[in-house]
Amino acid sequence: MEFENKVIGLKNIKSVYFIQKIFVHLGKVKSLLIVNYNKKLQNLLKFNFNDYKDYSELFSPIEIELTVAKDKHGQFINIENDNYFHVYFNDNKKEQKKDKIDENEKVNKIKVIIDYQINSLNALFKNCECIESIIIKKFYRNNITNMKDMFYKCLSLKEVDFISANTINVTDMYAMFYECVLLNKINLSKFNTHNVKNMSYMFYKCSSLKELNINNFDTINVIDMRIMFCKCTSLRKLNISNFNTINLIRMNTTFGECSSLEELDLSNFNTMNLTDIGGLFYECTSLKKVNLSNFNTEKVYNMRNMFYGCKSLKELIFPNFKVNDDTITLDMFKGCSNELKEELMKQNCFKIYEDKIFK
Repeated sequence: MEFENKVIGLKNIKSVYFIQKIFVHLGKVKSLLIVNYNKKLQNLLKFNFNDYKDYSELFSPIEIELTVAKDKHGQFINIENDNYFHVYFNDNKKEQKKDKIDENEKVNKIKVIIDYQINSLNALFKNCECIESIIIKKFYRNNITNMKDMFYKCLSLKEVDFISANTINVTDMYAMFYECVLLNKINLSKFNTHNVKNMSYMFYKCSSLKELNINNFDTINVIDMRIMFCKCTSLRKLNISNFNTINLIRMNTTFGECSSLEELDLSNFNTMNLTDIGGLFYECTSLKKVNLSNFNTEKVYNMRNMFYGCKSLKELIFPNFKVNDDTITLDMFKGCSNELKEELMKQNCFKIYEDKIFK
């Protein structure tokens, strides 16, 4: 190999510091991965196995397997820079320098390998309509910071499985699964969302999802959940009782048109910084019970359409309800039953705002 002579004189160096410098150099000339695959080069470097393990995980490629939908062709990945992506059709080791499948090609599975120089997966599969399944098989690196629009409008996508995922430094998951209308199976159990700030539109119009396990989501730094689950029309249950919302500012239309949801418990939500909850439960036509026992609305300026069309709502626990003089409350309970309105009028916190919220 061309660079082999450059490292042969360093074969006795054991210092982690110098090894790291060697890795940085190899990375710059796009030869780092050869360390993974070439045992002879490993021996030349003479470094401790544990050191190699640490660095190999840090710089290791992300490996993704795609399954193509039958009778579909077109774009299957958005390759921004061919230098850092390796694409293999049907496990054929011959690398393909393209991002589309032609009509005359018979491709079932595609393997994509992404080098460590990539630190954003933004729009990686955006508008890729020919992919039915995406499995993230290897994902040890922690340098990925952006997953915005990652699966945006993958209209044939039915399954996403993050078998392996290191998302500790991801800050943006905006519209990640936007309008994945056929998605019915998703494994997010490996997700670490501690540093995520934006989850707005994340599952927008995932209309085939019947269940969604996000119990492990850490939302302490999230400021935006607008339209996060909007139009998830098949979603029957949603457990978000562990969400920490202390920094949340925007939550408008978060559950809008989730027409199959029957009950939501948001009793643990800390909403001291919340400003917008307009359309929060808009057209949740099957919703029977909502627990907002810890909701603080002192900073909220918009409650418009909050419970609009919640015709099945019978029980609303909202003891700290408060409306400011400039709060927008237009059509807040429009389409709700008269029984609900009568029940709310028995509670003083609603009665004192009768003229504002029921007009």
